[in-house]
Formats: sequence, C-alpha cells, structure tokens
Amino acid sequence: MGDISEGRPLLGPLLLARGGVDRSAAHRTDEAWLKSAWADPRTRVLLISDGNTLIRRDNGTAGLVFLSPRQAPPGERYLLGVDPEGIAYFAVAVEGELPPPAPLPEGTMVAEVVQDVPDWADVATEGLRKVGAALGDRDAGLLVNAVALEAWHATHEHCPRCGSRTNILSGGHVRVCPNDGSQHFPRVDPAVIMLVHDGDDRCLLARGPQWPEGRYSVLAGFVEPGESLEQAVAREVLEEVGVTVAEPRYLGSQPWPFPRSLMLGFFARATSTEITLDPAEIAEAMWLTRSELGAAVENGEIRLPPGVSIARRLIETWYGSHLPGDW
Repeated sequence: MGDISEGRPLLGPLLLARGGVDRSAAHRTDEAWLKSAWADPRTRVLLISDGNTLIRRDNGTAGLVFLSPRQAPPGERYLLGVDPEGIAYFAVAVEGELPPPAPLPEGTMVAEVVQDVPDWADVATEGLRKVGAALGDRDAGLLVNAVALEAWHATHEHCPRCGSRTNILSGGHVRVCPNDGSQHFPRVDPAVIMLVHDGDDRCLLARGPQWPEGRYSVLAGFVEPGESLEQAVAREVLEEVGVTVAEPRYLGSQPWPFPRSLMLGFFARATSTEITLDPAEIAEAMWLTRSELGAAVENGEIRLPPGVSIARRLIETWYGSHLPGDW
C-alpha cells in the first residue's frame, strides 16, 4: 500500500483550532467601548484559574459556564472578542479555587443575570486538555484564548528591560512598563510536530523518557532562531532518532497553550530508516505498519495521544481512519 496521507487533508478537525467569536482587536484600545461592554448585561464572562474553568457537561458534550459582569469576582480582565450577535466575551483570571457567582445586590434586574447559568451542583472545574474535545467551536476558541492569555500574564508581570512591574492594557493583550514605556505582547513559541513515514506502509512512533510504558506519539520540537519550519523538521528528527527526512509537507496548525506553543503539523518522508536514539529526548522508537499499529492500539500495547492533539490527527490521517482509545 502506498502512503495514503499524500495529498489528503487532515482526518477530522483540529479541535483547538476552532472558534466562533471575532477577536475584535480594534476594540482593545477603546477604553470607552470596553467600559460600555463590561456594563452591558448581555456580556458573558468566563472565569479562568491556572488553566481551569467552570464547565457543564451533558450527554458527551460540554459547555462553558458564563457569568454576567455583575456576577464575576475581581481579577485581571481579558477581552476575548465579540460574537456575530454583538455579545462581548471576557475572561477574568482568578487566583485559587474558582468560586460560585458573587451575590447580586438586592433589586438587580433579571436582565443583569446570565440566563444560562445551570444548577451549580452540575458544574465542574476542568482544564482544556480534558474538556477541549467536547466543547463546541465557540467555546473551544474562547477557552484556548483565555488559557493562553492567563499563562502569559502569570509569567510576564515584570519588564524584561528594567524589572518594573508592568500594567495591563488593551483588554489584556499588552503589558506596558510604567518606567521606560516599553510594550510587551503575548508570546507564542512555534513548534513543529511531524509524522515520519517511509513512503510506503510504515510510520515512526516514539516514547519520551518521562512517559509510561506503552504511550507513543509522533516527534516534535521547537523552532530555533533563524530556522525555517522545514529545517526544524529535518533537524529535530535527526537529533531525536537519527533518521534523515525529505519532502516535509505542511498539514495544519493549532494552538497548544501549555503554556504558549503553536504546533505546526507536517508529514515527512524518511530517506534513512536506521534508528539512533537521543536518550535525553527519546526512550523508545519503532517503525510500524498500518496493520501493526491497528493491532497494537486495539490490544492496548500502544496508547495514542488524545483526540484534542494535532499528533492524533497526524497519526489517524496516515493510518486512514480513526483509532480507538487514548492517554
């Protein structure tokens, strides 16, 4: 069998590359608009704490739990965007355990309370890795954005030039140093992730030294300064498993905000097949035919990355259909 991945789109959506809300960058510097949006009872607010948020599950699907601005606790505030109906979405970063909604003042109008807040006994606190695949397009995009912004703010509170504590501006998308006036923007680290195949009926899967037995994935690594994506693909494969590759073909990308990566997916054809491991990076690596991979997954010898990852999409696209189970 030839390599059926050539010329084919990814099998299934990249689940963290979805969205349904305009990020509305033009509104970020408009303080009057931000103030008005926060006062609008239609505005929706999600809470975020160390990458977790409030989730309501229902028959295999999940949805974000939104509060009104008046119900939200204090915290750093990030504008996430505006939907086609003109409803604004914000995230509020909360330290520690996520609280239930704040009590509303007596006499609060019904219109000032978000109507779709469920019974709080049915609400759980969950993270993006666990819940991302079950969210709809709008909610997935909002949560990815909120998780990424929270992680950046948590690690970039001080100016890298002078050490002064910076101020949050532009709806949470810029930090400005009050001492030297320098502006600092959310950081994104590009990383290549690639399924290496032999051009026929074998792909290369590997296990990291920190992973338990049986957990395998494709190869990946960060892009270095002054390096193209294609160069990064070839370098990372050679460094990690000693295999040379050619013809890297771009498949797609999705954010991976753990804490700030952008994963750029590729297929690459091996021009050598002898494996030489870098033990600091790879504990095991092996070539598998499609039938061998299918059988190993079916009997539990191999566990694949979760469906929310681009790694899973690369593997299943090469394989030609969906595979059961994950980490």
